[in-house]
Amino acid sequence: MPEPALAPDASAELIRALTARGQTLAVAESLTGGQLTAELTRPAGASAVVTGGVVVYATQIKRDVVGVDAQLLERHGPVHPEVARQLAERVRRVLAVDGRPADIGVSTTGVAGPDPQGGQPVGTVYLGISIWDRTESVALQLSGDRSEIRAAAVRHAVSELVSRLAE
Repeated sequence: MPEPALAPDASAELIRALTARGQTLAVAESLTGGQLTAELTRPAGASAVVTGGVVVYATQIKRDVVGVDAQLLERHGPVHPEVARQLAERVRRVLAVDGRPADIGVSTTGVAGPDPQGGQPVGTVYLGISIWDRTESVALQLSGDRSEIRAAAVRHAVSELVSRLAE
């Protein structure tokens, strides 16, 4: 999949757009291990809109902390589009502030390598995006080494969020 064409500082653009709308964002990360939250909190002003991020690297944490369906995880494993959707949707409530769920949830799950996982090839990535009443997953097939796949997943997640807010 081609790399997304990002503005020079797409994360700052995203934070500005969320601030202008008075909207908040929560993150659940597996594949990216905290890198997406780090990128989203890099721009000044992020504290006004990013409620938090949770690293759900272990499958059991996906289930026990964020609430991904146990049967789904048993049937399909953690690298699956529905897992990405559930992570994105449910992290909005898990990282609610003063009882108010985040307006947007985003998640990452996938295989960065060096070996395939659960029958999924290296580079298989699913992003979950939950905005308002719509939750979807975005399937990516990325290439490169472990570090490049994780970095590309972060860029794609930011790009997807920017494009959805522009709709």
